[in-house]
Order: sequence, then structure tokens, then C-alpha cells
Amino acid sequence: MNKIFKTLITAFLLITMFSLIVMPMSAEQQYIFGIINILLLFVIGFKKSKKRLLTMVFISLLMSTRYLYWRATNTLNFNTTIEAVLGSGLFMAEIYSWIILVLGYFQTSWPLNRKIAPLPKDVSQWPTVDIYIPTYNESLDVVRDTVLAAQAIDYPQDKMKVYILDDGSREEFKQFAGDVGVTYIEREVHDHAKAGNLNHAMGLTDGELICVFDCDHISTRIFLQATVGSFLEDPKLALIQTPHYFYSSDPFERNLSAAKDAPHEGALFYGPVQRGNDNWNATFFCGSCAVMRRSALEEIGGIAVETVTEDAHTALKLQRLGWNSAFIDIPLAAGLATERLALHVNQRIRWARGMTQIFRVDNPMLGRGLTFPQRLCYLNAMLHFQYGLPRIIFLTAPLLFMLFNLNIIASSASMIFAYALPHLIMSVYVNSKNIGKYRYSFWGEIYETVMAFSLVLPTLLSLVSPKLGKFNVTDKGDLLDKSYMDYLTVRPLIITALLLITGISWVVIRYLLNDFQGIDPLVIVLNLTWATYSLFIILASIAVGKETRQIRKHTRINASLPITLHFDDGAELTTTTEDISMGGVRIAVNKMSELRQRNVTSITLNVQRDEVTVPVEMVSLESNQLRLEFLPIDLNLRRKLVRIIFGRADAWIHQADYKDKPFKELAGITRCIFELFFGRRQKVKAPATRTKAKASLSVQSINGDE
Repeated sequence: MNKIFKTLITAFLLITMFSLIVMPMSAEQQYIFGIINILLLFVIGFKKSKKRLLTMVFISLLMSTRYLYWRATNTLNFNTTIEAVLGSGLFMAEIYSWIILVLGYFQTSWPLNRKIAPLPKDVSQWPTVDIYIPTYNESLDVVRDTVLAAQAIDYPQDKMKVYILDDGSREEFKQFAGDVGVTYIEREVHDHAKAGNLNHAMGLTDGELICVFDCDHISTRIFLQATVGSFLEDPKLALIQTPHYFYSSDPFERNLSAAKDAPHEGALFYGPVQRGNDNWNATFFCGSCAVMRRSALEEIGGIAVETVTEDAHTALKLQRLGWNSAFIDIPLAAGLATERLALHVNQRIRWARGMTQIFRVDNPMLGRGLTFPQRLCYLNAMLHFQYGLPRIIFLTAPLLFMLFNLNIIASSASMIFAYALPHLIMSVYVNSKNIGKYRYSFWGEIYETVMAFSLVLPTLLSLVSPKLGKFNVTDKGDLLDKSYMDYLTVRPLIITALLLITGISWVVIRYLLNDFQGIDPLVIVLNLTWATYSLFIILASIAVGKETRQIRKHTRINASLPITLHFDDGAELTTTTEDISMGGVRIAVNKMSELRQRNVTSITLNVQRDEVTVPVEMVSLESNQLRLEFLPIDLNLRRKLVRIIFGRADAWIHQADYKDKPFKELAGITRCIFELFFGRRQKVKAPATRTKAKASLSVQSINGDE
């Protein structure tokens, strides 16, 4: 009886929804209908609950689908062929956006908050693990600390082996591996890039599990204890992925002052998206900070080599054969973000090309093995990277009216406002409530606009010929000795901005000359508003190309750690750090007089029962700030320092109070545009909550600590 009741309720809701979608209304009626639904949405969103969120998603989809239906049935009657072609292009872009909206709601509305599966107390039951650190052309300065941190992981030493997979065959890496006591692996044939490198290592090692770290990703000491237990709990588990966390600033955070106070670009994917994927057993392998079962990889023939996104393709192959995947939303390792916009763009181009290749050669919507929700999760990921052309269409569409008098939406401006505004307002509001903690309003448009022109050609070529293109390594650890404007990367955006400025100016001139006889004034307002908003987003995107100088070799990490200063006269002072790096430390000093006649010769850090004493040299003492530079140390001492700075169990766990405030974000983006033309009035300090430890994780004692 209960089942019949639920079926009837579902049928009633579907019939009601269909009726509301297709019901014709005048502009006045649609305005009233839209306002009622917006107010209803605001009332429902006043409090948080799962049922309220799903209700809001339902209402938003209702209004967005109604808008799309109205567009399809009332606005596609064109007067000329050129208007028909361009208008149909705009409509196709809107269909794409609607599909992404639907799939996005599906993917993020049911996140799974997976807990850590504890390992058994009997250490003999723990599986053996091979830790792979692949490298190709990165400097030893980048790779060194990753290797040392991997060695310092809390796991039985007889059950864990660390391997440097050097595809560059460099003698200094071989020497370093021998010095620190890890295994060095190189290969004669360098085919299939990173995937080939990993597969070659699989043939030379025998661990039950394989853990992969990109050569710049430094692990915490609990990485394996937090991930390996799941493989004992679920014998069908093939993959467990953890977030990619970056302790350095990406181009958006470094070049846009407002971005420093917002969640970083990857927070949305390594949060609601991956937790949503996990709920449907569709977690993506992301190439690093993950553990995989060797037997599962051997069943699919190793890491996938058919595409340049070998990671996601490998997960797809595993899931097709019925293997399970998991995602733990705890940052257990941290790496270097892309330093410059051009490098960031190249990395995203590779991702877009690879996901498009998978769409062609191993389409998740076809073939056997996947559940329907799994197919939808992969479909969303692959369609997402096709946003280049739709984004360009949305940005430039008002130019067609302003410069060429073309009408690509066959409707009155009043009807367009009545149908479009509720759809846009509600989708922004629901996304803010659903994922606002991970992606602030309007920032997604900036991220996409920066990339849009660069993605169009690679994705189209990959659709036509998926074998085109090759794997490219993203450079890490570079320095920048001076600030400059990356005109090459943002050139398409500058051209588009100039066109929009020209169009807006021309419309204003024509209006002043009374040259719009017979044209509805609301049409002029619509296109001017649309063009102004497009210009707003484009100018903010151009500002990302204003590269700031980066001359600091070691990235500072905001962390309050206990530290003891040792002076040349034998005195000691115990205090806490303000920030720290592998190159030095900054300390706040209350009593300056105690330090002016003394010299600090060394410091001792004592964190979570790890202790290290490092020789230092005083750099400066001013404004109650003491800066110390670490003097050269041997590899054993450096390993201990890495373990304390990067390897703390709670190194990257924080309680950042991210809360989306759309109007505040608009103001922040406006400030970024102002800074593009006039420069920054003052230096903006990075928020301490980004990396400041505020939580703790317990781990089983392996090396005599807890």
C-alpha cells in the first residue's frame, strides 16, 4: 500500500510539473508566477535540510525547464537565414547549459560523507604497499620532499616500499634515491607518458596495493592508515581517492585579490562532486593522492594508455568490470598549484582533450558494466569540458544586435525578462545554497571565461580525431622575477572586451541620435544589460593574466606551531610560529628588547611527538616580527623537518568558514577589475584559514608515536 501511495504521489508531481512547464502565460502572468516561485524559494532556503534542498532543486529545475520549453516553442521563428543560424546556435548553448545544470544538481545533491575505515590492531594483517612517485622533467628540488615525506609515512617499514619512477633517466635522481634509501626505476622506452611509466613499474614491483603521488604532492604521515583500511573492509574496492590540496596559490588566488578569500578553484570538484560520485560508486581516479588494488589494475591491463587523461579512464575501466571506488574528503597530501596562467591553461586543455577522447573511444553512455547513475556522473564530467563554445556564445551574443541589428531571439524583451530572470535568479540561488561553501557565485563564470577560447579548438579536434595531441607535463616550482601582463593568453578576451565596449558605445550613440525608431526600448535595455555583464566577467578574467612577481623559492605555510629559539648565549625562548616553509620561519615577538643583543643560532620544533632542531640565521627583526632562514641540513634532518611541516596528521585540515554572499562577491570582482587598470592600493594578505591546522586525527602508533 505504501509503495502504491508513493507511486501515485510521484505521478501527481510529474503531471503537475509537466503542466506548469507547458502552461502558456502572458508576460504579466509569467512575472507574477516567477516572483511567487522566487519568494517561495527564498522562504524554503531560510533553513537548511536535505528535504528543503531537494525541494529547491525541484523548483529551480521546474523554472529552468519552463524557460527552455518557452524558448523552443515561441522564440525560434526568424526573419533571415543568418538570424536562424545564429539564433539556433544560442539556443543550443542554452540546451547545453540546461543539461549541465540538471547533471550538476544530480551529482551534488546526494553527497556521501565517507568515514575512514580503521585498520586492524594486528599489524601483520595490513597489506603491502608500493608507493610510486613518477617524474619526468621536474627538478630535484620539487621531488625531494615528496620522497622524504613518503618515507616518513606511519606504516610498517617491511610492508611499504617507496619508488622514484624517473622517466627522464637523470643521474642526480638515481644518486638521490641511493642516498635516502628508496628504489630508483627508469625505463628505456618512454611510451605512453605517465601511464606507461606507472605500468612499467607495476611489472617490477609486487605490493598488494599501489599508492601514487605526483612528484610535488607531499603526503601526511597518516596517509596510508587513513586509506588502506577500506581495502580490507571491501574486497571489491579497487580505488580510493583523496582530494588534491595545494599549499601554494594558483593564478586566480595570486593575481586576483578577491580570490584569496574564496574557495580555491578545485574545491568544488574535490568536495560535492567527488562525494556525489562516491555515492553512485563513480569516484574518479585523479592521478595522484590515491591508492589502488594491484589485482584490479592487472585485470584491466594496467593504467589506461588510450587517452591523455589516463587517471579518469582507468577508473572508468575498473568500474565497468564491477570494481568499487571510494572518495575520502580529507586532505591527506598537499602539492604545488600551477604558478602561471599559461601553465594553468595548458593543464586544463590536456584535461579537456583527454575527457573528450574518452567520450569518443570509451563512451560511458555506451557499453556494458556501468549503472545509469555512473554513466550520468561520467557524462557530466565529459560534457563539462565542452563549455568553451557555449561560453563564447553567451559572452558575444548581444553584439549581434548592437553592431548588426540582428534579432536572434524572436520575442519581445518583456517576455524574455519574464522567463529568463526567474530561471537565472533561481539557479544562482540554489547553487549558492547547495555548493556555495565550495564555489562562490559568479566565480565559476570567471574560471570558465578564462579558459573558453583556449578550449574550443582542442575539444573540437578531439571529437573529430581522438588520437590527436600528446600528454604534456605541467611545470611546477618555477619562479617569476618580475610582474607582467600575459597578453598572449588573454588576447582573445581583450579583443572580445574591445568589441563589447564598441558595441555598448555604438548603442549609446545611436540612442542619443534617436536612431532606434520602431525598436522596443526594452530590447535596447536587454542587450545593454547583457553586454555590460559580459564585459564585467571578461574584464575580471583578463585581470587573471596580470601575473605578480614570485621570487620566493619556498612557499610559506600559515601554521601556529610550538617552537623553541636557542640563542648564542645559551638562553632559550619558547613561542609559536606565524608561518613556516622549508626555507625558514617567521615568528611574532612580544618583547623585542630580549632579542636585540642576542643571536638565534638554532630552533627546535616539537609537534605531535616529532622533534627536530635546525640551525638558522637571523634575517630580520622588525615590527615585532623575527625572520629566520634555515641553514643547509643533511637528508635525515630534512626528512624530520618535512614530517613536521608537511606530514602532520592535521596539516591541511581546517575549519574555514566559507559562506557564499553573492553581492559581496560582485563587489570583490569589481575591485579586481579596478585593480586591473589602477593597480592594488595595498597588499592583500592570504587568509590564515587556508592552511592553518585546527583539527586532529588519531593514528595507530608505528614508529613509537601517536
